[in-house]
Amino acid sequence: MSDDLKKMYRTVMDDHFPSQMTISFGDQVLVYKKRAWKIPDDKSGELIEKGLRYGENPGQEAALYELVNGNLVLGECQFIEPGNGLVSAITEEDMIQSGKHPGKINLTDIDNALNIMKYLLEGPAAVIVKHNNPCGVAYGASLSEAYDKANMADRIAAFGGCAVFNRPMDLSTAESIAENYLEVVAAPEFEEGTIPVLAQRANLRIVRISKIQSLSSYVNARFVDIKSLMDGGLIVQQSPLNRIKSAEDFTLARCEYEGKTYTIAREPTDEEYADMLFGWQVEQGITSNSVIYVKDGATVGIGTGEQDRVGVAEIAIYKAYTKYADAICFNRHGLPYKDLALMIHRGEKEKGLLEEVDRETREEKGGLIGATMVSDAFFPFRDGVDVAIKEGIRAIVQPGGSMRDFESIQACNEANPQVSMVFTGQRAFKH
Repeated sequence: MSDDLKKMYRTVMDDHFPSQMTISFGDQVLVYKKRAWKIPDDKSGELIEKGLRYGENPGQEAALYELVNGNLVLGECQFIEPGNGLVSAITEEDMIQSGKHPGKINLTDIDNALNIMKYLLEGPAAVIVKHNNPCGVAYGASLSEAYDKANMADRIAAFGGCAVFNRPMDLSTAESIAENYLEVVAAPEFEEGTIPVLAQRANLRIVRISKIQSLSSYVNARFVDIKSLMDGGLIVQQSPLNRIKSAEDFTLARCEYEGKTYTIAREPTDEEYADMLFGWQVEQGITSNSVIYVKDGATVGIGTGEQDRVGVAEIAIYKAYTKYADAICFNRHGLPYKDLALMIHRGEKEKGLLEEVDRETREEKGGLIGATMVSDAFFPFRDGVDVAIKEGIRAIVQPGGSMRDFESIQACNEANPQVSMVFTGQRAFKH
């Protein structure tokens, strides 16, 4: 059975999807061309022309299509035009090292990383995505620092992930990447000497996407988002637009309830506004219901896809603690937290080593002291805010609009020290 499973994951499936696809919107037609690449076979080295390796799982045929013709306008919305391909336009030349034939997950991970990265172009940044959700996002003074911060934000989840960069890959960053295991690395270009370092991982997919450096042009571009239902039906929607382009677009939390006006007591500092903006930008690429924590231009804890808001706020706190403890353990002892715990259980390491890590993690509250909390939807009750305030957060970003916004404002004003809060005026659900 084990050999069968391994063979299943190595299989490159044939697909029976057409070479061209057209979608009609009334009298307007969009034309799509199926993307395929000539890539050497894993074993024989023979060139095989094939599209996607498989879909989300082995056994699911899949195909990638690029928009090649059609200029869709519906109402007052003009959708993205042909000639703007990113992931759908990757060629053999862009696959500097193909590793294994790409599958759907590899490409959708790159796509969602770009969906976040399009807001993060002011400085060197790294976005690491796993299963279509970011596990670490960070700015840095250099690309290498950005990668280190993003990786250490959740070193465990980053294993086998997809890392996308907004600056050309340099040697220092490539050397750091080579110490870890990733499935995909994408950048606008790769400087001399970086490819041999990255290629030490034979299965690593090294992809050049030259348009990364002009991603800001995609911020206001809408595409048609199509969701297929199990009965064969479709839900079609416009892709969302993020109205928060700068800190000036936030509104200080304020509401009225039963004739009384409630206003946030403390305005954010410039540093807090910077993290608020960064956090809301990262939030655009996270599966809802979500709450995340960010600090100093890096993610601290990411909670995704939960059914209740206080629950996801607590899960993100738990993740912040566990990732912080693991980072301390790895940096100090060269071991993951769980490995050190197992060695202590076996009597191979002193118990005090782990106790010291746990104590420091508790004292630092998992790195949450001074962090900013970001929620993709409003808080229906103040409990979600309260659990974060107890961890020492300094600021909150949320859409606003709850009937109980006044309670969340009260919670921030009652905190010691007081917590600032801003509204975005829009939510950021992503399903």
